[in-house]
Amino acid sequence: MRLIKLLCFFVVFQVSAQQGGMWIPSLLEGMNEDEMQSLGSKLTAKDIYDVNNSSLKDAIGHFNGGCTSEVISDKGLVLTNHHCGFSQIQSHSSLENDYIKNGFWAMSLEEELPNEGLFIEFIVSIHDVTDTVLNGVNDTVTEKEKQSLITRNSNAAMASWPKENWQDVKTKSFYEGNQYFLFVTERFEDIRLVGAPPSSIGKFGSDTDNWVFPRHTGDFSMFRIYADKNNRPAKYSKDNVPYRPKHYLPVSLDGVEEGDFTMVFGFPGRTNEYLPAVAIEHITKEYNPTNIEIREAALKVIDANMKASDEVRIKYASKQARIANAWKKWIGENLGIEKSDAVAKRREFEATFKKALKENGLEEKYGHILPEFDKLYKEFGPVNIKRRNFVEVFLVTSELMQMTFRAYQVEQALLANPEGLERAKASLKGRFEGILKNFDANVDKGVYLNVMPLYGKPVDPSIYEKTAFTNLDSALKLLEGDAETVIKNLNNDPAYAYAKPIIDEFFNSMDPEFQQKNETISALQTEYMTALMKALPNERYFPDANSTLRVTYGQVRGYSPRDAVYYNPVTYLEGVVEKYVPGDYEFDVPQKLLDLYNTKDYGPYADKNGKVPVCFLGTNHTTGGNSGSPAIDAEGNLVGLNFDRVWEGTMSDMNYDPEICRNIMVDLRYVLFIVDKYAGAKHLIDEMTLVHPKKALGKKNKKKKKAKK
Repeated sequence: MRLIKLLCFFVVFQVSAQQGGMWIPSLLEGMNEDEMQSLGSKLTAKDIYDVNNSSLKDAIGHFNGGCTSEVISDKGLVLTNHHCGFSQIQSHSSLENDYIKNGFWAMSLEEELPNEGLFIEFIVSIHDVTDTVLNGVNDTVTEKEKQSLITRNSNAAMASWPKENWQDVKTKSFYEGNQYFLFVTERFEDIRLVGAPPSSIGKFGSDTDNWVFPRHTGDFSMFRIYADKNNRPAKYSKDNVPYRPKHYLPVSLDGVEEGDFTMVFGFPGRTNEYLPAVAIEHITKEYNPTNIEIREAALKVIDANMKASDEVRIKYASKQARIANAWKKWIGENLGIEKSDAVAKRREFEATFKKALKENGLEEKYGHILPEFDKLYKEFGPVNIKRRNFVEVFLVTSELMQMTFRAYQVEQALLANPEGLERAKASLKGRFEGILKNFDANVDKGVYLNVMPLYGKPVDPSIYEKTAFTNLDSALKLLEGDAETVIKNLNNDPAYAYAKPIIDEFFNSMDPEFQQKNETISALQTEYMTALMKALPNERYFPDANSTLRVTYGQVRGYSPRDAVYYNPVTYLEGVVEKYVPGDYEFDVPQKLLDLYNTKDYGPYADKNGKVPVCFLGTNHTTGGNSGSPAIDAEGNLVGLNFDRVWEGTMSDMNYDPEICRNIMVDLRYVLFIVDKYAGAKHLIDEMTLVHPKKALGKKNKKKKKAKK
């Protein structure tokens, strides 16, 4: 259990700088610091993370729990991706004020738009609490007892940890439960929309370009954090004022070139880098294909209706993006695993692991692990696939089915506790309102007819004409009366009657079987992680992503996805114009952007060749959650905004390969160009601190040469 603390003393470190890894920012001193500097960084570990002084980590915010954002002015101006802020942009949009199509720019603080429920959370400090959380955990306790102990110890650690009244604490597991850290956080809940380009810029290329390169997408949006008069977190109030950050990122006007150091700082969501070969094979050959098929069937209906109607386009823009994103990612993940021969290479590594167990006298204790994985995945595979297919149909694609699912949960709650009627009704009312706000019965009916047969169930088209769920007023009438009446009303609804047996099956047999089998595999995965570090202590181990703050570093690099094909690492505005297709929903371009291109009215945002950079590639190891993360240069300045990965590189969630895996970033000069020259929001540029680190370095080097002479 204590092995990880000692790793830094035993790992054989090479200055050749291994690419890949998502590192805990409080543990960068030593090996990681040296490695970053060998890649060109001028930053120290304390520049990145310092509890006692302001540091880069104070500018990095967890955006609504799913993306990353960064503070770029002393007035709390925040930058993140367009797709991260898309639901907020959509919520303020209407046919009269179509901010999705036309963009939005607040020309004063008074014009900035509040967003109910949106938050940005900062990390105040990080603390290793492994000893406390694992107190009493040993080989004699059962898995259930172990989890109970960990939960109790973790809760006790959080309850006793010193913090300010406006702060919070949470603990997180690392290395498959072999290490635990406690995070002190500050959450700001008055976040206002400041600016967003039109989707023709912020989502240029849409589904066709998603997850691929070359990319020409200005995927950014801007928000502002507001605080109370004491600069502390507060709910929305007209009396709140712009937040004064502990640190904000200066913006470099010098940009990047191949070989430059880049650091991506953010909140990566989930990776599984230490899976056995049998798990990778299951995911890519069995699990992914069925879910790809379901989402493809849904997208076929949604896309056609969005193209035919502006009203549907506005309603379904966010849903379509959410469904399409994972659909295409899974396809790329499969391609990358196959191209890199990841399964075979993982089996080679497992052979090395088995040999190391023998050599270290650990075979008796850990030799059962790999054969046990083979047995468990054979049993786990079918239920894992079926359960995920259910989730795809009932919680991702069909909104009518989602409403029946939520109604089922309320019925079960009322059967268990009729006294909780009002709370249950309020919960379901909120669900109905959220779904039906952007609902089109004809679109959803088409989705249902396409996806339900893939789940293996017969369809009943008539339920859409008979159900009360497709209209808010009639849906809310189902909730009138006492608990017995509400339950009766729900069961008399044709859509609910159709879905209930399927949902019953999920809760009563499928999900319990999944949970039991998954718990066994998770426990074995924890044991495998322990065994790896004991048998192969000189291997390099970084913790899987778990939505906590991480640093990943690399360099600007092109790549070769196929034989005889090489992608340069930087794209330009010329590429936008080359892809331009008038009237096309993916590749249309605003006339003003074309005018700026034709007149070469680029301001100070062109590179030394007189071209405006749009996107660039790096070797940074990123995943979902890194969307909106800053790309930081060797001096600690903002040069890019992370938003995507190359298609084959999406496999990096299971298998990072430095030859294939690349992250894609918007060049900050393109962001500034759009804000200034396209939107005319010069006041936002004036808020930022713009710097020329390369020019300053050049002058410094010239002075040194003169001094030597």
